[in-house]
Amino acid sequence: MSEYGTAPLGGGTRGRVGEAGSGRGGPPGIPPHGGGLHPGADGHLDEITSGTVWRLRSRACWQEAAELLMPAAERDPRTALCRAELLIEQCLFTADHWEEAEGALRLAEAGVTSTEQRATAACARGFLAYLGSVLGPRDRLDEAQAALGRTSALLAPDAAGRPLLDFRRGLVAENLLRDRTAAWIAYRRAHDGALAHGDTLLASSTWRHLAALALAGGDRVRAREGFTASLRLREELGFMVGVAPALAALAEVCEPEEAQQLRAEAGRLVQALGGVPVWLVGALGESAATGGPPGAPRGAPPSARPGVPGTRSAGPPDGRTERDARRPVS
Repeated sequence: MSEYGTAPLGGGTRGRVGEAGSGRGGPPGIPPHGGGLHPGADGHLDEITSGTVWRLRSRACWQEAAELLMPAAERDPRTALCRAELLIEQCLFTADHWEEAEGALRLAEAGVTSTEQRATAACARGFLAYLGSVLGPRDRLDEAQAALGRTSALLAPDAAGRPLLDFRRGLVAENLLRDRTAAWIAYRRAHDGALAHGDTLLASSTWRHLAALALAGGDRVRAREGFTASLRLREELGFMVGVAPALAALAEVCEPEEAQQLRAEAGRLVQALGGVPVWLVGALGESAATGGPPGAPRGAPPSARPGVPGTRSAGPPDGRTERDARRPVS
């Protein structure tokens, strides 16, 4: 692993991914090298998918990355939107820092000057409300649906932001509305759009969620293909904070010995990153629960609140089991 987080991770995972996918080149539709070193390099969020900010983001250092963007965010709405997305992503992995994300998003919303920027802000608003429903203290489904609907009305059919909108609509359909058919349709559109626009990081998520639906339907072959592709892309991008969930997902369709190795590797990554993602810690056992060594990037587990797997709550407010609740948030 290089100090910049762009080289493949160690531990033999690269060979395993190539063997489990669709040949050495990986599953169909994904270029051998993930379509570029950094996802979205030509898209509307390139400030947070390249350079120093990307390296910090990928290692769970969202606060530091947001601080770098703050001077420009105060005068440039595009940068303000990027900063808001960063801090919302921090909520995703830590189930905390809601007020910071809310403040950043309000700053961005106040400064938008174009239809595209308004759509981007509305999409971020919908995702934050979704996360608040899944990981936060209260149900914000109506807010999430309204914001994502507003995004759709503002975006052109072929807009670069539509694949991300489709993906987030899929999350709402699957995990809040319990409509797997609608979720699959949304994820499929998002997946095709991510490939068309070269958004490799989004493709890593669409692969994973399509695979999860395949697994729920009993198709372990397609599930393994999708989980393998998701892991490979996140490794090639150096998106360290997203690799542990991908490892844990792949473990669900592997034989016991390999699954144990994958979960152990995921646990070491979670520990190295300071205990994030917090919703994966309980699933990986003690190896991921210590919070990491002194000085590691911190994503401290939040205090107990309803709906967060692993807290004192009896369970998520929407009735999911903890096993169901681990997968949908990344």
